[in-house]
Amino acid sequence: MKILIVDDDVVDRKIIMKALGGIDIHRDITQTSSVSEGLAAMDKEHFDVILLDYKMPEADGIEMLYHLRSQPDLGKTAVVMVSASEDTELALSCIEAGAQDFVVKNEISQGKLSKAILHAKKRFELEKKMHDSYVNVKHMAERDPLTGLSNRYHFEETLKVMIANNKRTEHSIALLALDLDNFKHVNDTLGHDAGDSLLVQMVNRINDCLRQNEGFARLGGDEFAIILGGISQIGDVSTIADRILDTFKTPFTINGKEITCGMSIGVAIFPADAVKAADLVKSADIAMYRAKQSGKNRVCFYESQYQEDFNRRYAIQVDINSVLRKKTFSLHYQPLFDLQSNKIKSFEALIRWPLSGPSFYNPDEFIPISEETHQIVEIGQRVLKEALQQLHVWQSSYGHDLGISINVSPVQLRDDGFIEYVKHQLAEQKIDARTVTLEITETAFFKEKDKIAASLNALSALGLNIALDDFGMGYSSISHLMSYPIDVVKIDKSLQANEGDHHSNDAMFEALALMLKKLEFRIVAEGVETEKQLLLCRKHHIDKAQGYLLGKPVSAQEADDLLKQNQ
Repeated sequence: MKILIVDDDVVDRKIIMKALGGIDIHRDITQTSSVSEGLAAMDKEHFDVILLDYKMPEADGIEMLYHLRSQPDLGKTAVVMVSASEDTELALSCIEAGAQDFVVKNEISQGKLSKAILHAKKRFELEKKMHDSYVNVKHMAERDPLTGLSNRYHFEETLKVMIANNKRTEHSIALLALDLDNFKHVNDTLGHDAGDSLLVQMVNRINDCLRQNEGFARLGGDEFAIILGGISQIGDVSTIADRILDTFKTPFTINGKEITCGMSIGVAIFPADAVKAADLVKSADIAMYRAKQSGKNRVCFYESQYQEDFNRRYAIQVDINSVLRKKTFSLHYQPLFDLQSNKIKSFEALIRWPLSGPSFYNPDEFIPISEETHQIVEIGQRVLKEALQQLHVWQSSYGHDLGISINVSPVQLRDDGFIEYVKHQLAEQKIDARTVTLEITETAFFKEKDKIAASLNALSALGLNIALDDFGMGYSSISHLMSYPIDVVKIDKSLQANEGDHHSNDAMFEALALMLKKLEFRIVAEGVETEKQLLLCRKHHIDKAQGYLLGKPVSAQEADDLLKQNQ
C-alpha cells in the first residue's frame, strides 16, 4: 500500500511515521510538507491513502480535498483528515467534503491509525463504485446511445446554461438545427441498420468540422443540433455550416453501396433572434424548415418573415383539421367541353375552402400543406366519395357517358389503402370506372417511382383514365408519357397564346399538340380564356377544352343547371 503524508509540521509527521511503523499493511510512505508538494507527488505516482493535515499555512488540507474530489474518479485516492482540533463540526465538514475518516492528532496511535487507513480505503472503494454507477446512469440519461452525442435533455440544459453565462459577455451564441435530407428513404430501402450506420458516419464527419467545446447533440431520429459559443462574427457561423455541407459532397459507403445525401441547416443567433433557449430552438427549426423548402442541402439563417410564414402554415394545418372534423370542405365543378360536339362531356372536381368561418385559404395554399402533413389522404377520400356521389346523380339524369375528373396527390398514390378505397367507392356509387379520370402532375414521379408506377398501373387496370395535368409547365418529360399508363394529357394554360404575344407560343402549342396526337393521347387544353385560344384549339384538333371562356368552377347546383342547358 502506498501512503502519502501531507503535513507542514515535522513533529506531527514523525508521530504519524512512528504510528505507521508498527503497521504491517504499509509498503511505501511519502512525506510532503504542503498542499502543492502533495499534489506534485500525486502527479508522479498513485497513492492508496492520503493522511492530510487540515490546517497548513499556504493552503488548507480541505482545499486539496476539494481539488481531489473534483477530479475524474474522485481523485482515485482515499483520504484520512488529521487535525489538532477536536471540533465535531470540523470532522463532519471534512467527511462531507469527501474525506473517508477524521483522526485527531493527539489520539493518533498504531491501532487507531491502522483502522482509519483500512476503513478509509474500504469506504473509498464503495464510494467510488457508487460514483461510477452514478456517472454511468448520468451518461445514459444525457447521451444518445447510438452516436454518443448529447441527447435532447442534456442539449436543452446545456443551452440554458450557456445563455445564462453568455449574458455577461458581448459575444453571441449560434444554434444550428440540422436535419438529414431523405433519411427516411435510406431506412425504407436499405433498413434501419444501414440508417444507423449512416448516422454514425455523418456524426464523425461533422465532429471533424467542430472544435472540442462545441455542443453537438442528437435530438432524435435524424434531427441534430450544434451550439456554437463565443461568436463575435456571423461569418464564423457560415464558415462552419458550409464546412459541414462540404463533407456531404463525398458519398457515404453503407454495406458496400455508395449513398449520397444532403443536410439542411437552420441557424438562429442569440440574442439577435431570441433571448430564451426555447425561442432560439424554435427560430433555428423555422430556419431549417425554410432550408428544406428552398431545395434542401443548404444553410438558411432565421429571419422574422420566416416566423410569420411558419405561424400561417401552422394555422392552416390546425384549420384543416377543424374543417375535416366539421366536414365543411365543398366541391366546385368546372366543365370540360368536347370541341367536336360543343357539349359538356365531363367536369373537373375542385376542392374549395368553406366560406363560413374566420379564415379562408386558396387551394394553392392549403393543398401543399395538407400533402406535407398527410392530411391530404383524408381530404382526398372526401373529394373522391363526394365527386362520385355527384357523378352518380348526374349520370342518372343526363346519361352514363358523362364523366368526372378528380385530382390525386402523390401522397395518396403512395398510401397503401388508396387503391382499395377507389375500388370500394366505384362499387358503392355504381360508377363505371371508364367515366372517371384521375389527374396527376409530374411531381408524382419524383419520389418512390416504383410505388407510384404500381399504383397507377393498378388504377388503370380498374378501367380508370389517368390524366397528366399541367403538361408543359416547368419540368415536362416525354419519358413519363411512355413509362406510365397515361391516357390523357392536359396542356398547361401557360402555353396558351395571349393577346399581343409573339407567335412562338402558337408554334409551341401546335408542335406539342401534333406530337401528342401522333402518340395517340387524348388532349385537353386548360386555361382557355379568349376566342383566339379556342380557335387555336379547334385548329389543332384538341379533344376537350376548359377555361373561364367556357365555364368557371361552380357549385353542384349551378353545374346541374349547365347540364340542363347542355341537353
